[in-house]
Amino acid sequence: MNGEGKRSAWEKWMGLGNMLGCHQIAERSFFIRGRQFPVCARCTGMFLGYAVFGTTAWIYIPRVYISAAFMALMLLDWALQRFGIAESTNMRRLVTGILCGYGFLGTVTAAVKYAVLLLK
Repeated sequence: MNGEGKRSAWEKWMGLGNMLGCHQIAERSFFIRGRQFPVCARCTGMFLGYAVFGTTAWIYIPRVYISAAFMALMLLDWALQRFGIAESTNMRRLVTGILCGYGFLGTVTAAVKYAVLLLK
């Protein structure tokens, strides 16, 4: 925090990223003008995936198995790194995050559609 006790806009964004549950590890985050993104590369991808879904859902909603495959790719990327098989990169985290975010909302949409059909 700055000397006056007030938080800067960047500090507020970082606080929001932390509140959203992101680990905010610097090596796994993007930077712009020397400032770390408030969420890591993978979370950045997830939010971009949500945005892509939101702007394209009126044209195309993927089938559940495609959405599941998109989410599985991010899980695979995480698992490969977690178990020391292959180190992920921020670009790969971003891409798999986008796919997972898109797939997640595709799955949620399918579940809502199914629930609505059951209630009819």
